[in-house]
Amino acid sequence: AYNNWDGNVTNLFNNKSVNGRETLNLRGKLRWQPTDDASLTLSLNYVNGNTTVGRPFIRFGPNALLRNQPGLTPAAVLPGVSATPANQAISNNYDSRTKYEGGGGYLRGEVGVFGDMNLVSITSYDRFHLDDFLDQDDTSSNTTFGNNNQIGQFDSEQYTQEIRLQSPGDLPFRYTLGVYGASVKFARPFQRGPYFSLADWYATSKSRQLAAFAQADWTIVPNLVLTGGGRVQNERVSYTFRDNLANTSFAGSATDTAGTYRASLRYDFTRDINAFFTYATGYKGQTYDLTTGFNRNRALAGPIRPERSRDKELGIRTQFFDRRVTFNVTLFDTNYRDLQAQSIETLADGTSNYRLTNVGRLNTKGIVLEGSLRVSDDLNFNGAATYLDATYSSFDAAQCYPLQTQANGCRPGSPASQNLTGTRVAQAPEWKFNLSGDYSPRLTDGLRGVAQFNWQYQSSIFYSPRDPETFQPAFHIVNLGLGVRDEDRRWEVVAFVNNVFDQQYFGSLVNTAGNFGNNIATQAILPRDFQRYGGVRLGLNF
Repeated sequence: AYNNWDGNVTNLFNNKSVNGRETLNLRGKLRWQPTDDASLTLSLNYVNGNTTVGRPFIRFGPNALLRNQPGLTPAAVLPGVSATPANQAISNNYDSRTKYEGGGGYLRGEVGVFGDMNLVSITSYDRFHLDDFLDQDDTSSNTTFGNNNQIGQFDSEQYTQEIRLQSPGDLPFRYTLGVYGASVKFARPFQRGPYFSLADWYATSKSRQLAAFAQADWTIVPNLVLTGGGRVQNERVSYTFRDNLANTSFAGSATDTAGTYRASLRYDFTRDINAFFTYATGYKGQTYDLTTGFNRNRALAGPIRPERSRDKELGIRTQFFDRRVTFNVTLFDTNYRDLQAQSIETLADGTSNYRLTNVGRLNTKGIVLEGSLRVSDDLNFNGAATYLDATYSSFDAAQCYPLQTQANGCRPGSPASQNLTGTRVAQAPEWKFNLSGDYSPRLTDGLRGVAQFNWQYQSSIFYSPRDPETFQPAFHIVNLGLGVRDEDRRWEVVAFVNNVFDQQYFGSLVNTAGNFGNNIATQAILPRDFQRYGGVRLGLNF
């Protein structure tokens, strides 16, 4: 697969298109079956790509000054840029971008043992390298206040080994037993400067995991299936951090053993109607916040505690009228404790700082409705609706957003903080809807027409909790397509128009008031369909 998109933002400093991407993906799979009860599968993958970054300013306060320096107004440091909600231009004197490469694969072997048992071995290896470059001030000012950049790398390498023993799948009592091991390594050098917000450090982290797991399905009586499973894992995490500016080095490690489990009950009322209830626990392991500002206090604070969750799901799966109608309902309720998120932490010496830590509790609950309707062989509809209530049930010491006042909930202190308990989680819309249709009438013996539509709706969200500069109002998108396809779908040609009604919305919003003298300065990340666009899509299947 190859994908190349120039982007929908223009850098006026050098007249380059940005906010685009180019990606090459290669995948291959080879399967060998020497006997009826043995097989070997080798799968390999490779990715090589790059992105260009452009974050247009859409709002400025009347007194905004870059780094609060006299004369460095938005007009002076962003010549030609008009900061409006429709802005698709930037002016950066340094190309913000990423370049990445990675690959790996797995070897899966299966063999029949002990009669009808099946032994499975899965060995995998993956590596990834990323170079990232950022114009930190996002301007083209030629002063020292407009020439600060950051450069970093990210390297990862992972090995895993899993062995499973599976019982026959056609017995009333079926089970899987297994062991799993993983070794993961990360490395990140990072530099920022040369004029302000200086940083120069190198960090590594390692994780070693060993686990054993089991799951069983028991058909208690016809149509009633009880499923139970559990996993016990031991994980060791370690790190090194060298600050080249402070000439300090730190290292540490931690070990933890944890168990998780899952239980589910499913009843088949008929061949096409069933209901289920599932209760499951989750676990996210210990970690270290290896970012700018890591110091002796953070080292003494130790690792961030594991995050745990408890999830309940109740659902119904149905099909009617010879499976022409499908309708599914799922209710879910998940509680997280020791949530890992950015917050204010008081360290061992009594000082406080912002870092990734355990902030409290989070609850997400809601309902998902999914359905499809096959009116005829050439007319189909699909739809889904989601209601989500995601709130912090405990988050007492969150970072204040830029420009937040005491009247808006920012409590004075060193550092200042706000209480987000009871607040909706960022980037969690209350409602999402999706409806699509495909009409393919026969035109000739070997040719069909194609008419497609898709409608998407999302309710309003905050990209950062409570921050009015990161508020995204509700929006809806309509996409249309019209064309022809081969009767056997070997090819199709479709002319399309996406975002028919030109509904502008943002993929993300960033409050950068701190870089402009604590005056309003808001940047946006634009999605590909930020504005209406059209084209021709050619599909080939072989």
